[in-house]
Amino acid sequence: MFTKILVAIDGSDISKSAFYKAIELAKLSKAELHAIYVIESGMISPGPVDTSWELIYQRFEKEGRDIMAELVEDAAKKGLKATPHLEAGHAGDTILEKAAELECDLIVVGSRGKSKLDRLLIGSVSSHIVNYAKTNTLIIKK
Repeated sequence: MFTKILVAIDGSDISKSAFYKAIELAKLSKAELHAIYVIESGMISPGPVDTSWELIYQRFEKEGRDIMAELVEDAAKKGLKATPHLEAGHAGDTILEKAAELECDLIVVGSRGKSKLDRLLIGSVSSHIVNYAKTNTLIIKK
């Protein structure tokens, strides 16, 4: 069925649902499971880096590490190893690049991210992935 699955995580309930669905699919397929959390670089100022932007980035990075650690632990409790990837960049492009790099044959993502404001500012990550992925995609809805 699948050999490598990449699931996108942003900390939202729907992304956690996507993660648990990816666990089920990975177990059924005996596939490798990779999880990615992307710190959206569009949310960080492109200008000179000052202390406040550095602190904001560190906060996003800590949030990503904490969420990934929790989910990797949950996967281990369910008998599956999940490899975490913490990246920075445009979320949609970064997810697609990681999927290509890892040679994943399935990308799993929640239909909506953290907030309506995020979608307004950075667009829908799931729409971007569906439109540009060169591999199978699975969109998880609530």
